[in-house]
Amino acid sequence: MTTSQTDTSHSDAEICANVKRLGYGAGQRVRLYGEKFEVISDPFPEAGGFAVSVKVQKDESPRVVQIPSTVLQSVKGRNAV
Repeated sequence: MTTSQTDTSHSDAEICANVKRLGYGAGQRVRLYGEKFEVISDPFPEAGGFAVSVKVQKDESPRVVQIPSTVLQSVKGRNAV
C-alpha cells in the first residue's frame, strides 16, 4: 500500500467508525473465530490491520483480537464508493 501518512490517519479513523457501526464497538457481543466475545473497546489500528479488545465469555480474560479481513474489505469497499 502506498498512501501518505495524512491519508492513512483519516482512513484509519473512518474505517474504525464504520467497523464500529457494523457491531464491533464497545458493549457489543460478537462471535469471531469460533468463540463468543464481549467487545470492551472501540476498534483501533493494530499490526497492519484493525482490532478490538474483548473479554472471552467462558473465562472473562481480556485480550485483543483482529477484525476479520472480510469485514475490513467490506468497509474499505464502502469508503471507495
